[in-house]
Amino acid sequence: MALFDLKSLNSALEELQTERGISRDSVVDALATALAAAYRREYGKRGQIIRATFNPATGDMEFRQAKIVVDSTLVRQEGEESTGDDDHRSRFNPEQHIMIADARRIKKDSQLDEEISFPLETREDFGRIAAQAAKQVIMQKVREAERTSIITEYGQREGDIVTGHVQRFERGNLFVDLGRATAILPYDEQIPGERYRQGERVRALLLRVDEGVRGTFIRLSRSHPRFLTKLFEAEVPEMASGIVEVKGIVREPGSRAKIAVFSKDDHIDPVGALVGQRGVRVAVVTSELGGEKIDVVEWSEKPEDFVKESLKPAQVLAIELNEEENRATVQVAEDQQSLAIGRGGQNVRLAARLTGWKIDIRSTGGEQIAATDGTETPKAQDTQVEDISQKESGFEETKKEMGADDEAVDTGEKNIDPVAQDRDIASEKVEEQQEEVATDKEKDAE
Repeated sequence: MALFDLKSLNSALEELQTERGISRDSVVDALATALAAAYRREYGKRGQIIRATFNPATGDMEFRQAKIVVDSTLVRQEGEESTGDDDHRSRFNPEQHIMIADARRIKKDSQLDEEISFPLETREDFGRIAAQAAKQVIMQKVREAERTSIITEYGQREGDIVTGHVQRFERGNLFVDLGRATAILPYDEQIPGERYRQGERVRALLLRVDEGVRGTFIRLSRSHPRFLTKLFEAEVPEMASGIVEVKGIVREPGSRAKIAVFSKDDHIDPVGALVGQRGVRVAVVTSELGGEKIDVVEWSEKPEDFVKESLKPAQVLAIELNEEENRATVQVAEDQQSLAIGRGGQNVRLAARLTGWKIDIRSTGGEQIAATDGTETPKAQDTQVEDISQKESGFEETKKEMGADDEAVDTGEKNIDPVAQDRDIASEKVEEQQEEVATDKEKDAE
């Protein structure tokens, strides 16, 4: 057949199927549609419905004209006027329609809206305009087939982790090349503080696949809680097998996360399974998330036990639940209060989201101070802060009277007299108390 080089055509069909996942049948259908469009453009009449078939093995083509079976309830004859606004009948076109009486002379069991085809003369010579129309039809059909293939492939992977390379940046959004398709990692789905370079490898959760007017839209996420779950499933065989189950997970991406786990096997520790030997497993996940701290806690059916676990690493002394208000009042040691609340209230905020309870933190030291208000302060609470400040101010006055110059102050050695080499006992006590106060402040800050 002169119109097609069958060897090259079949080679192209195989290449499209292998590289782009487009089936041979889809491309052959596109070729048949393109041939019909070219025939109609070159030899057809206005309004004709042309159908074409193509055999890629032999190169044979067949063209047929299709007509739709109608009656007077579906079309208006020439010269017949419309009966009103409710008349939705189209005008009869002899190139598109055939009346049911005529159709039954050709085919006895013809029905309304059925399509009857008539053979047309086969043509092989097409002009430039017809060939251009055929090319556009083929490109459109191939794009549609590729889009369908991408939606089918990636639609089955929704909720899984995919790997790609950074392609470009646009208005804060990150475009990632997945191989067969380009996905988008929106700004609000990125981990705050992360920076990407072009060509860098990126792992993300495939959130969903949408089909839009401009093509296939694949949305990724690195801040979604499920991304953390999938990372642990890749590192923890007990999770992949279903023995260890994730009951809840909350995140503040890039900063901290809490994950509640439960083991269906009493002989397997769910927390230990996720943490791994010497923290190897959780360290891998933390590294992928850019240093995000992860607290792994054990889930419990008892709310009081679950709330205690959720506040880790803080140690809880007692807990009181108010089920009517869905509120939990937690008592901790005074030195554990800052740890239970967390920086900026982060620890208790994540614990409340994980458990679904409103959590109030109270320290035993704070309650003792409130209970003994107006009475003598207990010895354990006496830090003598006022005495220390008085000594510090007296020390500064003594230092000025002794004529300490600016150079001694710049060295940072505020308690050294540039004239006298010996320190008096009062200065040594003040320095020791200053060091103790500074150490306590550092602990509280941690």
